[in-house]
Amino acid sequence: MTPVTIQSGTDSLATIASELAARINMASAPRSPQVHLIPTAGNTHLFITNGSRLYNMSPAIEARMEQLLQQQDEEGITRELISLGLDMPAFINDEPLKSPKTYALSLAIAQKCNMGCTYCYADQGDFGGPMKNMSADTARQSIDLLLKDCDTGSKVQVTFLGGEPLINRKALRETTQYAVEQGRSKNVQVNFSLTTNGTLLKEDDAAFFEEYGFAVTISLDGIGEQHDNLRPLKNGAGTYQQIIEKIRPLLTMQRKMQVSARVTVTPSNMDLAKTLQEFIDMGFHSVGFSPLLRSSSGKGEMSREDLEQMLQAMIECGLLFEQHVITGRRFPFLNMVNALKEIAKGTHRPYPCGAGAGYMGVSADGELSACHRFVNEPAGRMGDLVNGINPTLQNDWLASRHVHNQEPCHQCWARYLCGGGCHHEVLEKGRTACDYIRGWLHYTMQAHERIARMAPHWYK
Repeated sequence: MTPVTIQSGTDSLATIASELAARINMASAPRSPQVHLIPTAGNTHLFITNGSRLYNMSPAIEARMEQLLQQQDEEGITRELISLGLDMPAFINDEPLKSPKTYALSLAIAQKCNMGCTYCYADQGDFGGPMKNMSADTARQSIDLLLKDCDTGSKVQVTFLGGEPLINRKALRETTQYAVEQGRSKNVQVNFSLTTNGTLLKEDDAAFFEEYGFAVTISLDGIGEQHDNLRPLKNGAGTYQQIIEKIRPLLTMQRKMQVSARVTVTPSNMDLAKTLQEFIDMGFHSVGFSPLLRSSSGKGEMSREDLEQMLQAMIECGLLFEQHVITGRRFPFLNMVNALKEIAKGTHRPYPCGAGAGYMGVSADGELSACHRFVNEPAGRMGDLVNGINPTLQNDWLASRHVHNQEPCHQCWARYLCGGGCHHEVLEKGRTACDYIRGWLHYTMQAHERIARMAPHWYK
């Protein structure tokens, strides 16, 4: 596969992205569980799955490795890695995590919502049950559980989610203040985050979030009518314009606070480059995209063809990012930033995230679950605030969700960067996004080579 060179001229980024996506769709398919080849403007890079390591290859080594891949000769690939001195003991074995410490909780502070998003994983905010708020007492118990076994000088994370968490503003603020007080008494730093639809923001919320250094994520699914069609109020009215007006004080004030936009991508809002540029120009600290793979209503879910189109749109956003950083300008495209950092440090993990391990979700009633998506769902139950984390439930979960126990992950070169995919989406819908994930990682590895060569300062 001949690499594409990014250059200015008559070709638009969309045209280049289309060409790149077509090539990457073919080149990113799994041919070996041990290695993957990444063509670049220089020599082809060899990605070694064990340890997520990248190496520059000579043309001769590339030719030998390509022949072995075509022959599906795994023993030959192993011998080649040994001869190159690149064979190493397994970075990840079959042993699952057992009873890890909890470092993060998400509180479903309000299991209710004022919006009527048809795709909402939380069944429009109530998680399939009666609408309710978390009591201040339950929220304090959550903080006590989080801080109980913390080491002096450590850090923990408290996230407020819903539904729409600002429906229960009083409990949210009281809990924040309580967590800070308790953290100080134990010499533990407590960090805070919030995901909100933005419609209920008040002027003094900005000052509160700034004071406590919140990471605030605003859910925005495109610009104007695109957003309104996907995220209306329960009465069907649009919300985009009022959200933009209500978040201006936050965008203006953010210093300790960081305000980000999160876009859920469906087949009807795929103009990602335009959305990304618009939101960055508004002053968001970062902007990220996430495909809708599972919705409670079944509406808006991305098909394989939709994900191919999304990959092209994401590559266009990535090329925008490359243009900016190579010329020394900040461009906070979160998906790209995260992928490049993980590639650069050689992230290798047996799980996709901390769900059920260091991270737990807490329902309004004080039930513990593997993450915020599993509230009210038996599949992710982990105990409750009264009795604590159930070690049998937790350790059985961690054993069953280890990437080595997932199919067809053991044949995929990207398994330790991906970790097997979002637990909730996989359990509900299966692995529908594997080609998209591999394609995105293949592109970002190529981008990593370009940026490391032309803008190495970015990594510092």
